[in-house]
Amino acid sequence: MIKKGMRPSHPGAILAGIIEGLREETGKNYSTTEIALGLTVSSETLSSILDQKSAINAEMAVKLSEAFNTSADLWLNLQRNYDLWEAENRVNRDEITHFVVDEGRSGRLSA
Repeated sequence: MIKKGMRPSHPGAILAGIIEGLREETGKNYSTTEIALGLTVSSETLSSILDQKSAINAEMAVKLSEAFNTSADLWLNLQRNYDLWEAENRVNRDEITHFVVDEGRSGRLSA
C-alpha cells in the first residue's frame, strides 16, 4: 500500500524533466516531434504522456529505456506508484465488502 501523503510524480513529468535536461546538456532544443520520432511514436502520444494525460505502458517503457539509457522497470514502477497512489486516494474502502476464508469451515468464504 502506498502512503496517502505526498503524491508521486506522474512519469510524464519525470520524462519532461529528462528531456529538458537533455536540451540543456546538448544545447539542442529537441521538439516533441523529434523526440516522438526517435521513440517511434506519434507526437500526440508523447504529448499526452508529457501532459500527464496518458499512462506509460510496457511498450513505451521499453522505448524510453532504450532512448534514455534507463530501465523499462523504472518507467513501469513510476507508473505503478502513481496509479496506486491515485487509487488509494480515490477508493472508499469503507464501502467494500470484506470476503475472508473462514478457517473453521473447511476453507469456505464468508462475508
